[in-house]
Amino acid sequence: MKAKTPEQSRTTMTDMVLPSETNPLNNLFGGELLARMDRAASIAARRHSRRIVVTASVNHVAFNRAVPLGSVVTVEAKVSRAFNTSMEIYIDVWMEDRESGARTKANEAIYTFVAVDKTGRPVKVAEVSPETDLEIARFEAALRRKQLSLLLAGKMKPNEATELKALFD
Repeated sequence: MKAKTPEQSRTTMTDMVLPSETNPLNNLFGGELLARMDRAASIAARRHSRRIVVTASVNHVAFNRAVPLGSVVTVEAKVSRAFNTSMEIYIDVWMEDRESGARTKANEAIYTFVAVDKTGRPVKVAEVSPETDLEIARFEAALRRKQLSLLLAGKMKPNEATELKALFD
């Protein structure tokens, strides 16, 4: 199976924040943003694997900035690393200034998806071959994030988390 670049999975979704999607402060509901990120990440994972994909976990979400009513929001997702059957998808959320058009990073998230066959059984996915400095940094950190997640879930013993141990040695 030939490795793929993160760019090959890039998914960009742009939409406007509508009144029915906001909280009493007229900002985008967090759950609405999570759903948008999940859809973009799902498409990115499917582009990478060319398989049915399912959300395995939401590993990290940072709601750094409120997204006000009427804002144009762009969700960008790319596969940052693939493991045997799972893929880490890094998601950046951008907000566009109404007057200047300048883009500001508002939020980010990291999701994990698993590729499955028609019966729901996990299937192997292609490796990721990062190209840019940012893609390389995200790729390299993905193994530490995976080990931390497995450790916290009780699926890995501390002495097996070699990447995490290396941080402290």
